[in-house]
Amino acid sequence: MSSVQQKIQSLLDQLVEEGEERGAQVAAYHEGDLIVDASAGVADSRSGKLVTGETLFPVFSVTKGLVATMAHMLVEQGHLEYETRLAEVWPEFGVNGKSEITLRQALNHTAGLANMPMGIGRQELGDWEAMCRAIADLQPTSVAGTETVYHGITYGWIVGETMRRVDGRPFAKMLDELICQPLGITSIFVGLPESRDSDVAFLESALEESVLPPIDTPQAVPAWVQPLHTWMNRADARHACIPASNGIMNARAVAKHYAALVPGGVDGVELLSPKRLQLALEISDPEPSSRSMGYILGGFTSTEAFGHGGFGGSHAFADPKNRFAFAFVRNRMGDGQSYQRIADEFLKAGFGSE
Repeated sequence: MSSVQQKIQSLLDQLVEEGEERGAQVAAYHEGDLIVDASAGVADSRSGKLVTGETLFPVFSVTKGLVATMAHMLVEQGHLEYETRLAEVWPEFGVNGKSEITLRQALNHTAGLANMPMGIGRQELGDWEAMCRAIADLQPTSVAGTETVYHGITYGWIVGETMRRVDGRPFAKMLDELICQPLGITSIFVGLPESRDSDVAFLESALEESVLPPIDTPQAVPAWVQPLHTWMNRADARHACIPASNGIMNARAVAKHYAALVPGGVDGVELLSPKRLQLALEISDPEPSSRSMGYILGGFTSTEAFGHGGFGGSHAFADPKNRFAFAFVRNRMGDGQSYQRIADEFLKAGFGSE
């Protein structure tokens, strides 16, 4: 066992013992090698089932980073361009002032479509066609490209259906064939199979409950899916395909996805060419921001890192400069204290530079 593996494992055990974590995993790749694969704690406090390296965790918006990778892969393959108007490939989308919205604007959250459609509920979330029809009927709340507003849930259908229109495959099949199969990954899902239900960690929360918005008010994250940890403990939420926010995976799998985005890749696989990655990481917001096309820029190892975090504290990123990839997933929704302590341990071990 390597020194850094021992240190991260010991820290995870300590975080569980202190009550900061219930169950968690950390994985890291360096220069294509898996250098940390640590797990600790309880996957389900109701049964006492322990976390293993195979336990799956709902990671919320960490999923957006994988969606972005898929979109950039389709651009590199010539199926789309960043300035492609979504209505060109998805004609129904072009109504109500949306005819000029581009893929770039969808990826960088400037499409003006952050609010979920009104008049839908949990049942529609599991119906891809129904959700895409509802998204296509939306009217923007701002002129595309002028205002950055985080598209917490709508992002997944806006980008996902655009990709489906040019590729032809359902989103889950695209994810499997573009990312998982080339990398030998069997533990990333957006739309969990029922056969894997028992592998998923049960979520808890240490966060204060927020005041929920009125149910008849347009919201990016409507009241009827909150609290989010309770929603993602539901079988229907886990089985639905909601590419912005309901990915279920383990740390090793999502870290390997990011390892395949650094120079040299992993297991001989580079998901994006260096030139494509450079374009993908250009800041394209209309205002100063740390957001590129689908990724958030920066990580604890370098300002050149990129990835995405998720509600409750899960994180994953790649650092091309240091040829490093990292993931932290958890089932006790909380603040960033654990993440910072894990980051500090990696930095002390020499992983990271400015």
